[in-house]
Parts: sequence; structure tokens; C-alpha cells
Amino acid sequence: VKTEHAVFAEPVAAACEILDQVKIPKGAPVAVLGDGKLGLLAAQVLSLYGAGVHLFGRHVDKLAIAAKAGIPAHLNEDLPRSEFQLTVEATGNAGGLKAAIAATRPRGTVIMKSTIHGEVSFDAAPVVVNEITLIGSRCGRMEPAMKLIRSGRLLLDDMITAGFPLSEAAEAFLEAQRPGSLKVLLRAPAWV
Repeated sequence: VKTEHAVFAEPVAAACEILDQVKIPKGAPVAVLGDGKLGLLAAQVLSLYGAGVHLFGRHVDKLAIAAKAGIPAHLNEDLPRSEFQLTVEATGNAGGLKAAIAATRPRGTVIMKSTIHGEVSFDAAPVVVNEITLIGSRCGRMEPAMKLIRSGRLLLDDMITAGFPLSEAAEAFLEAQRPGSLKVLLRAPAWV
């Protein structure tokens, strides 16, 4: 296992948590909304476990990572209505829940991964009328995450935007704040 991949342990565990929370039949239609780190990892994890995953996002370069993993990737404006049995909301924005509910079939499930500070409002009528289940989801167990990371089946190198020596920490933090940046690494000097 590459040392650089260890930084993905927590978000991979969060993606694996979905599998502990819901049973997803092989081939079931699943939408993952959000092309950030968590969305990309959730899409890869669910796809590896047999779900029929489609990733929706707004960054062509990030969607290309999903496509490279064999996951159909689409721009947000192509999100269909009432098509997915399971929808994972990982957009990180307040409008994500509304979009996830709209994309989910009647009696389907929305997994809520985004942590939005402040109140998020949405129309509850479609949730009630269509009997959609909402499930809050956070981090998960490390054991399955580490096993998956060790397997080498996740495209983790593609998710590392940049690496900086510790002496350039200020530049690394600036890069991490740049829109579109995924994972920025700080590398300490090798121990002698």
C-alpha cells in the first residue's frame, strides 16, 4: 500500500458505511450526486460492490476520474427524475438534498452524506407522497476501508491533486483551497 493512500482511509470508510446501512441488490440503479472526494469514492465503492452507479457532478475533470473507473459520469443538468432506487447525496451544498429526492424512485432511499452548516429547507411532500426513505450517514468502519484501499481497486492516485514538501506548507494550503482541488499532500522529509 502506498503511504499516500492512507489519507483516504476516513472517506473510504464513509463510503463503505453506505453498504452497512442499506442492502443494495446487484445492478440496482444508484445515483451519486457530487464529484468531490466523497462522491468519487462512494461511486467507486458502490460500483465495486455491484451497484449500477451513475455519478453526477459539475466538474468535467473530476467526472473523468469516475469514467476512468468505468462509472457513467454526467453533468448535473442531466440528472433524471424518479429513476434511481438509491441516491447518495454528497454535493456539500444545500440544494443537493432536493435534487437527490427528485432523482429517487418512489419507495427509494436517499443517503445523506453532506454536512451543511445551518438549516437546509426542502419540500417534504415528495418524500411523503413517494414514500422515500432518508438516511443520515457519516463515517464507517476502518477495517473494510483499509481492505479496499489495500486491494488497489480504487483510483486514489487520480484523486491526489498535488504534493508539497513540508517546507511549502503555505503553498499547499493555498492549493487545497483552490476550487476543483481534491486531495493535497504535505510530505515530511524522509527519516534517516
